Amino acid sequence: MQHTRPDRQTTCFRWIVPSAIAVTLVFTVGCNEPLGRVDRKTEALLAERSEILGSSRRSHSVENRAGIGSAGSGGLYDTSPETENPSVEELRFVPAASEMADREIADRLDAYSSHAAGVGADPDGEAAITPIMLTIEDAFRAAENTGREFLRNQEDYILAAIRLLQERHLWGPRFFNDTSFILSGAGDDGRFEHATDIINTLRASQRLPYGGSVEARWIVNATDQLRDRVTGGYRQSSQVALGANLPLLRGAGRVAREDLIQSERNLIYQARSFERSRRALLVDIARDYFDLLEQQSRIGNQIRQIEGLERLAASTTAKVEAGRLRPFQQDLAENQVLSARASLAGLRERYILALDRFKVRLGLDVDTPIDVAPLQLELPAPAISQELAAESALRYRLDLQNTRDRLDDSRRDVKIARNQLLPDLDLDGSLGIPTDNDDPTGGLDIDGEELDYSLGVTLSLPLDREIERLNLRAQLIGLEQAIRDYDEFRDGVIIDARSSIRNIDLARFQLRLAERQVEINMRRLEDLELRDDTDPQSVVDAQAELVAAENARDQARTDLRTAVLDYLLSTGQLRVAADGTFEAPDGIESAPVPASELDPVDPLADPLP
Repeated sequence: MQHTRPDRQTTCFRWIVPSAIAVTLVFTVGCNEPLGRVDRKTEALLAERSEILGSSRRSHSVENRAGIGSAGSGGLYDTSPETENPSVEELRFVPAASEMADREIADRLDAYSSHAAGVGADPDGEAAITPIMLTIEDAFRAAENTGREFLRNQEDYILAAIRLLQERHLWGPRFFNDTSFILSGAGDDGRFEHATDIINTLRASQRLPYGGSVEARWIVNATDQLRDRVTGGYRQSSQVALGANLPLLRGAGRVAREDLIQSERNLIYQARSFERSRRALLVDIARDYFDLLEQQSRIGNQIRQIEGLERLAASTTAKVEAGRLRPFQQDLAENQVLSARASLAGLRERYILALDRFKVRLGLDVDTPIDVAPLQLELPAPAISQELAAESALRYRLDLQNTRDRLDDSRRDVKIARNQLLPDLDLDGSLGIPTDNDDPTGGLDIDGEELDYSLGVTLSLPLDREIERLNLRAQLIGLEQAIRDYDEFRDGVIIDARSSIRNIDLARFQLRLAERQVEINMRRLEDLELRDDTDPQSVVDAQAELVAAENARDQARTDLRTAVLDYLLSTGQLRVAADGTFEAPDGIESAPVPASELDPVDPLADPLP
């Protein structure tokens, strides 16, 4: 036996060390695996939830869009990052020449407009770039590909999926491996005994569906007394151990799965919120687009007014020279031309600013010039009553469904709080099967005859549940608040749906009146321009009223377009395609756009005369 033991000892020792190292390496490699597997699981979960919701839009691929800064990694840990804040003495302000002529200022304004239109250099000499013409469909697509609002909402959706994957992982089998290398020593009258221990524990744990958990462990222990080689100081043993904990009262049942249940529901809520945000974003982008078209129309109206005022000024000058009018009438006409030109310059500047802000909202490069194309089709007003609109909203609104389901979450929280008042009654058990205790180098030879087990029940009476009782009261109050919030939100949904129908009727009525006013003012102005005895001031007033009527008509048209989209959004009937464009429900046939909008005056290309 003394000749075989060292061989067995050596064999066992050689086995346990490589095995421990191999297991450690396997788990280390698994921990260092790139995020590709996580991203694939997240994508699959998002696709599953989107299909359940019936959404045509899935999330973009999960990737890191944060962008890595150009600074070296050392800047990440710099406790005193550099601040650029020069003193007032170092700053330089160059005032503009006070003698700059009005024509020079007007030319600079023309240059800004021409540069924005892509037909000329700006006042600083920067060459123009031909602008990209965006249709409303292009704007919708851009908003869902580069728009910051969409990306932010999408990332919230992805984060909800990641939190659910984390919670699901906690409820699946989890594997761990621990390897310990221990060197110890003990002294006795100056004589030291040294020993090395190698302990490897491979364990797997699993949560139980209705509370508690089970764990299986395989423990391998090798010990060698370094100084005691003659008496057989080497020992090796292993053990298979099973353990379980099962609550029977407090924390038992579906209460134990609350975190998982809530995470699953939260992902549904986030999927609904994500789809709702896509629809709201489409309406907001359309509203901005309609506003830009309205500003284009206002600029066109102003240009036509200037042309009429210039004709009036020329006619007035001729009449003054002929002695038919007093000279102040010529000054009045010229002053009106200058005032109209100033208004046009202001309108163009606001249009350029609105375009830049629109680019920022779409996530486009602010240095890329764009322009918006006229609409080709117009949505008609729906024929529906207020009550039917409210019924559709109560049925289809995703945010209302979230509020309703969160009310169930509050009811579940009350049940959980009641469960926490119960006494603790836990069942614990363990089972161990070691190697033979009489064999110091038992290795992996598990001996069922050496089995040991334990089984116990622990009862803990609820002598102090004051915090739990207070929590139950808080959850009951929270439930009452949730009920009131749901009722309030539901009433608000009904009000919004009814209001959307009235807003459509109001916008249609205002548009018809505005169109009638435009016709009346156009006939009035034509009549005044044909008469020889017309007072120039009357013509100026008629032109101003015509422009005001045209602007009111354009505003009413914008309001009607927006009101139709708001109706679809407020009743939950707006749908967005996978590429971000509008999907019209069955029964909606687009109406033709008014001919006046198909070939509008270019708001920027024509410089001031």
